[in-house]
Amino acid sequence: ALLLAIAWMLNYGSWNYIFYLEVMKNDYEMLMIDFLVMLAAMTKSAQIPFSSWLPAAMAAPTPVSALVHSSTLVTAGVYLLIRFNILLSTSWLGQLLLLLSGLTMFMAGLGANFEFDLKKIIALSTLSQLGLMMSI
Repeated sequence: ALLLAIAWMLNYGSWNYIFYLEVMKNDYEMLMIDFLVMLAAMTKSAQIPFSSWLPAAMAAPTPVSALVHSSTLVTAGVYLLIRFNILLSTSWLGQLLLLLSGLTMFMAGLGANFEFDLKKIIALSTLSQLGLMMSI
């Protein structure tokens, strides 16, 4: 989704979308680019439809799980949304992201209460914090 959004932004002649915000506010193509960026951020930060990989990755050996929980791997989607926050706040995609991140926080917190494996509890705690960062 991220590669498709990058390729689609080439139609505007530049990746500096900030300069074209007034032109692209009601543009259908920019809504599709916003959706692709949001989809890429949600998969990278393990939000609700894509949230099963994070606790499953904790079943791996410890060096692999340390990479999963490093600050650069799972928070890259949050950084991507920070860069595109102007476009998400002017469309209905921001409200959809708020709903899905709130559901991710609730699901991860509820799942951590009934889990016995400590590594999965840490993974679900990370997932809940990612939902908080995405909602903010």
